[in-house]
Amino acid sequence: MTTGDATTEQTGRNGRKTGRKSSRKTGRKTGRTRSLRAKWGRPGSSDVTSGMVTGLFSIPEGMAYASIAGFNPVAGLYAGVVPPILGSLTAPTVLMITTLTSAIALTGQSVLSDAGLDPHDAGNVAALTVLVGLIMLVMGLLRLGVVLAFVSNAVMVGFSTGIALQIVTGVLKDATGYKPHGHNKLVQLADWLIHPGQWQLGATLVAASTVAVWALARAVKRLEPVALLVAMVAVSIAVAVLGTDVELVRDIADIPAALPSFTAPAWDAVPELAAGAFSVALVALAQAAGIPSSMPNPDGSRSGVDGDFVSQGIANVGGGLFQALPSGGSLSRTGVAASAGARTRWAGVVSGVFLALVVLVAGTLAEHIPMPVIGGLILVVGGELIWGKRQDILLVLRTSKLSTAAMLVTFLATTQLPLQRAIVIGAVLSLLLYCAQAARHARFTALVRDEAGQWSTTPVPARLPPARVTVLAYEGTSLFAELPTLRTTLPGPADARNAVLVLVVRTAPDIPSSAILKALRRYAATLTSQGGRLILAGVRPETAEVLRRTGLADHVTLVPAAEGPLLAPLDTAYAEASAWLAAPRPADAERPSGGAPPPQR
Repeated sequence: MTTGDATTEQTGRNGRKTGRKSSRKTGRKTGRTRSLRAKWGRPGSSDVTSGMVTGLFSIPEGMAYASIAGFNPVAGLYAGVVPPILGSLTAPTVLMITTLTSAIALTGQSVLSDAGLDPHDAGNVAALTVLVGLIMLVMGLLRLGVVLAFVSNAVMVGFSTGIALQIVTGVLKDATGYKPHGHNKLVQLADWLIHPGQWQLGATLVAASTVAVWALARAVKRLEPVALLVAMVAVSIAVAVLGTDVELVRDIADIPAALPSFTAPAWDAVPELAAGAFSVALVALAQAAGIPSSMPNPDGSRSGVDGDFVSQGIANVGGGLFQALPSGGSLSRTGVAASAGARTRWAGVVSGVFLALVVLVAGTLAEHIPMPVIGGLILVVGGELIWGKRQDILLVLRTSKLSTAAMLVTFLATTQLPLQRAIVIGAVLSLLLYCAQAARHARFTALVRDEAGQWSTTPVPARLPPARVTVLAYEGTSLFAELPTLRTTLPGPADARNAVLVLVVRTAPDIPSSAILKALRRYAATLTSQGGRLILAGVRPETAEVLRRTGLADHVTLVPAAEGPLLAPLDTAYAEASAWLAAPRPADAERPSGGAPPPQR
């Protein structure tokens, strides 16, 4: 081989190596690009249109919600800028719009008022919003999304209906010019209804016209997603043209034609807001939890509650530093975006950017919006929320008296107490409901075996028959609340000479409660004193470890759960119990009141 040939061959090998390396690099780069495209999606024209509609919709809704709760309406407007951008960029639920909702606004105002802090102070609002975001972040990172599963539907229905009533009563003055009196929302609503003569004619007509225009726009299919926006613009123009004397937004707050500026939180207010901020975070996260099932990702990707927690936390931390009120996943705003054609997360990003441009270019125009118009729009929103809950209310009423009581108590608490306290009451009620349902679910089912080896059910005996094998299957959660039920249904072991009880615990949880373990120990001791045995069949490894660690395994026989036939552990335990009964025990006659401890496996 000549030098030239060698050089050519070496170059060829290097070329192939270089080509392979280049190909691998290009492949990895292409893979990363495809992964990013799958995660972020490509913004289309429908996303741009949807984002613009959602951004415009945020003007009346954001300002109205802030106004209801006694905040500066501008803060509600700014809640539609930074939070949707950050939330949409990071949320696993790609269509979710993170912004201010009525429940969050009312809960936030209640927390600030309860702490004796001014809700118009930008530093206080920033401190609350950032603190809410940090709590959301921690809950998401600790994967505490499962906590929301313990908030019962009955409690959430009562809370949501109470919030809707608060929305309605909160804008009665804006809509009619008459501020109702009363110590709670129900009394205020009744006072408003019995004093129609004190309603201001101009404000009432403007609010009624707003509702009428909304209804007409909603009847047109293409205008349905933006019916609120159409009503706001049309009636506002009509009021300006006719010169109707009503209160305007500028009478409450000036809207600067500027982007939200950086605002430092009032850190000295954090200790007073810590507990309340958790309530606000819980309200926001509970509202957002229903969005993934209602608005699944168009690209088929999976949503994640914990990831949504983190995204809402990021949105609040960022939004709090730029004059936004606390925010969360908004089902109504997400529905507007989806109805307007949103397909990717970029719709939420566009909504925030477009709203910022509208505020920057035409912010002063929003000052001319009549307050009765906003009042009429919020009456529509509150009415829709209450009407939308009618099926859920009927479902709870038809489910059980206990669920009905929980719903009514939460509703009354929401209308008469600070919302953060109502949330705590709702959480406690959810826990009580869970305990009560667990206690009712706990039961024993007696099983008998025929000559063919088949198992069938039979009534549970009141007492264990002596010198026989009794088989009971346990169904429950091993919760302490089950004890009263279990004590009344478990067959009495007194005078059950040489009796064997096989207790099937296949459906029991891995870690039973200490109260259940204590009851089992006492029962096993009584049975042993009669010369009998207690056998637990289908014991999982984790449960067996707990039984050994607590010493209960020294008083019972354990037959572990096994792979294979479902009833194999039961058959094994029954065969062992039958063999034990058949074995001669000459010492039994000499020990009328006692028995040896059962052998362990």
